[in-house]
Amino acid sequence: MNKLTQSLANAVTPRFHYAWVVVGVIFLVLLCSAGIRATPSVMILPLEQEFGWNRSTISVVISVNIALYGLIGPFSAAAMQRFGIRRVVLAALVLLATGTALSTLMHMPWHMLLSWGLLVGAGTGVAANTLGATIVSRWFETRRGLAMGLLTASAATGQMVFLPLMAAMVGSYGWRSVAFLVSAVALLAIPLVWLLLPESPAAIGQKMVGQVEDVKDEGLSRRNPLAIALDALRTSVRMPDFWLLFMSFFVCGLSTNGYIGTQFIAMCNDYGINEVSGASILAAMGMLDLVGTTLSGWLSDRYNPRVLLFWYYGLRGLALIFLPYAFGLQYYGLTIFAIFYGLDWIATVPPTVRLANDVFGRLAAPIVFGWIVAGHQLGAATATTVAGYMRATLGNYTLSSIMMGVACLIGAVLVLRIKGKQGQPTPVPA
Repeated sequence: MNKLTQSLANAVTPRFHYAWVVVGVIFLVLLCSAGIRATPSVMILPLEQEFGWNRSTISVVISVNIALYGLIGPFSAAAMQRFGIRRVVLAALVLLATGTALSTLMHMPWHMLLSWGLLVGAGTGVAANTLGATIVSRWFETRRGLAMGLLTASAATGQMVFLPLMAAMVGSYGWRSVAFLVSAVALLAIPLVWLLLPESPAAIGQKMVGQVEDVKDEGLSRRNPLAIALDALRTSVRMPDFWLLFMSFFVCGLSTNGYIGTQFIAMCNDYGINEVSGASILAAMGMLDLVGTTLSGWLSDRYNPRVLLFWYYGLRGLALIFLPYAFGLQYYGLTIFAIFYGLDWIATVPPTVRLANDVFGRLAAPIVFGWIVAGHQLGAATATTVAGYMRATLGNYTLSSIMMGVACLIGAVLVLRIKGKQGQPTPVPA
């Protein structure tokens, strides 16, 4: 462990645990990743105009990025057990910086597939909710919901910080300026991770937040990460709760990253709202989600996560069914949608992580949650492809919005069937 990290850990007061410094560093990493993931949504129209690519082709490439973002999760969690969190996160940041920078040279769809689809998709797959779940499992015995809520909210903050700026840069300097911007942001995160991210509390002589009894530090695993990830999948697929969590998170991805996160700006353009205004509305929803997801984490420490998920999916479904009509209500329609959808955007993550910990245990939960996140991103990839195709054939997003909303209502029913460890007392933060 480097001397700076050790000195900072020794300098913190007994009332302030170094785990919150770790949360801050990972928050910034996830914020950068979220900004990079949001970038394709402001590039759809410029790429159509410059290269003549249709929206369906671009959406397919973005769906590859989204799918890989999810599928990498369980293997990245296993790699963190084998090689360490810091090394894996540093490798992901290098991939993100390289992929986004190379995209400025693309002229063919397969160039975009290589840069944004494969390189960026793999990098964001590491710097994703699976990373947050791994940090929470390793550093927190209590207050896990709050910590996961803060880390999940970084996705919303990334949109809030980057989207309006990126949309303005596209209009003034072209889409390549945005690619260079996000590449530079990924590079700037590298020294923070190198200097401030220890592997575990034991590495700096501390216990987990809220830990009372001594727990032996297992250290790094010597097993093959591929075997670790596949063994976790082989065990979890035998449990009905895994499939309920997987399918509910499939619906979550379907209705967030894959649909609103990718298509909303282009959807606004169909109604005469320009890219900067559409990005500003999306950023406002991100600001609301920063509040909603953090609050969701706090609630997840105190209340039944199944009931929370039922309300989250149900309200999101109603908001999406309302969306096609919101554009016809002038200012108030989109305002109502932005408030309800924004507060609920990714509030599903903290209670889902808590359920994963309840069902699969602290050590296995990050890897199994990685497989659940794969379901999330498969849903997102499906929505991106389907919505892009339906827009190209039908000329609008109305039917797509209604389909996504109905899927959320189905998801609200599914989560109530998750058994987990019902009847056990809710953990209260120390």
